[in-house]
Amino acid sequence: MLDHLIRSATVVDGTGAPAVTADVGLRDGRIAAVAPRITAPARTTEDADGLVLAPGFVDPHTHYDAQLFWDPYATPSLNHGVTTVAAGNCGFTLAPLNPRRPDDADYTRRMMSRVEGMSLVALEEGAPWTWHTFGEYLDALEGRIAVNAGFMAGHCALRRHVMGPDAVGGQPTAEQLDAMVRLLHDAMDAGAWGLSTTQSATHADGDGRPVASRHARPGELRALARAVGEHEGTQIEAIVAGCLDRFSDTEIDLLADLSATASRPLNWNVLTVDAAVPDRVPRQLQAGERARKAGGRVVALTMPILTPMNMSLGTFCALNLIPGWGPVLALPVPERIARLRDPAVRAELLRRARSEEAGVFRRLADFGRYVIGDTYSAANTGLSGRVVADIAAERGQDPFACLVDICAADGLRTVLWPMPTDNDPASWALRAETWRHEDVLLGGSDAGAHLDRMCGAPYTTRFLGDCLRGRKLAGLEQAVKMLTDDPARLFGLRERGRVQEGWHADLVLFDPERVGAGPATLVHDLPGDSPRLDSRALGVRAVFVNGVAAIRDDVVTGAVPGRVLRSGRDTATVSTR
Repeated sequence: MLDHLIRSATVVDGTGAPAVTADVGLRDGRIAAVAPRITAPARTTEDADGLVLAPGFVDPHTHYDAQLFWDPYATPSLNHGVTTVAAGNCGFTLAPLNPRRPDDADYTRRMMSRVEGMSLVALEEGAPWTWHTFGEYLDALEGRIAVNAGFMAGHCALRRHVMGPDAVGGQPTAEQLDAMVRLLHDAMDAGAWGLSTTQSATHADGDGRPVASRHARPGELRALARAVGEHEGTQIEAIVAGCLDRFSDTEIDLLADLSATASRPLNWNVLTVDAAVPDRVPRQLQAGERARKAGGRVVALTMPILTPMNMSLGTFCALNLIPGWGPVLALPVPERIARLRDPAVRAELLRRARSEEAGVFRRLADFGRYVIGDTYSAANTGLSGRVVADIAAERGQDPFACLVDICAADGLRTVLWPMPTDNDPASWALRAETWRHEDVLLGGSDAGAHLDRMCGAPYTTRFLGDCLRGRKLAGLEQAVKMLTDDPARLFGLRERGRVQEGWHADLVLFDPERVGAGPATLVHDLPGDSPRLDSRALGVRAVFVNGVAAIRDDVVTGAVPGRVLRSGRDTATVSTR
């Protein structure tokens, strides 16, 4: 007896093979049969004629570490067909916490709020914070989530646990480094997927200081990488300053060295593809080339969509990360407005935003291309949805000065939507070419982070809709492979990522004529009524996790069939040699 039978589906199995029409039977969380016609009895049956059945999508870069406690469905990712998420990225995890320093939990919450844009109220009220070890953290999620989730062990948490406040600015003694390595071993013994770390200049803690892992020297990183290599089914995820634009030679050497030292794949986030900067992609992919020569593998994550992102001059956002902008945007609002209205200050901010040092943030410097979102004053009535350049022309103003005036009238609460500068045919052609490179993987949604500022979670359905009915830069079978089997194989997921008999029944059933994503909208459904951006899934009939329907027509079913995926048990070692 089958638990469920899906009849007459167009099966795209994830391998890149041509689609076939078949029945698919599910039993005990597995794919029991795939055949042109299945006659075995089933408890439930559904007709999938005209629908595509694909493996569940695998998102290789999320920050659902906290959200899963108040939202076990990892929305909106699950709605958009993501059945497995990789979390604990960028060096940031909620565990381990040193039991001798209860205040470390508060430090961690404030750091996550600042660096990953998570609501502090939601972090305080939505998660239990009852764990100390990494294993206890994983156990706290076991049996209560609707998606499959794997977690890296964050370097910042390891450093803080061992070194306390000295983790920021200090260097470990030999004994402390040994303790850090032991702590990482303990985390991987419990199921951590490996190590994540950051040396990005944009990552600061709740006090505005560089996060702990940014102070690590190469010797410390190599010691941790060696530990990763001693465990089955592990990985490294690393962020360096050059991820945002172009790597330095030192950074390329470091990434290649860490992968080769561990004999494990290393992935980094995120490769920005822009035809206006043609040398960026070849420069960034040199890390993979150098790693291969050293016996490692370095993989770049890149997004196949342009992620909707809003900003504000009143709250922390990507504008704060432009060199020279942070100190101005950190001032009290009245003083901030006064400074922004100063023509000399604006001129200097524009100069810094358009300079080489701004890196990828130069994309944000064309303020005439911003669209006004929500407004909050009578002076701004009728401006929502309008382009700043048009308003500035009417007022006889420079676009940046016009934008500042609009925002000042709202007390800087105005929502701003920057229109992408790289939405041109040449950039899309370059993306399609880049996706075919062996060292490139689709992903980098940051889902679970920057909740009220960006909405990358729907990249899966938006990409499929674009492939089927839009630019058609990839065929259906190849697009599905890039979202399923490719990331599953990079992480060594055991028996996931394909529609194959005997494999776990993580599946997405969708209408190829409708699949896509709705516009990003602001909702207030986090603990403490905090806001986040959400996006409806279009054309997704059902999402199955381990054989159980977790989503039906964009609505959660209430089932929590997901599993905490632990290294070794649920992941196999991916060789780099």
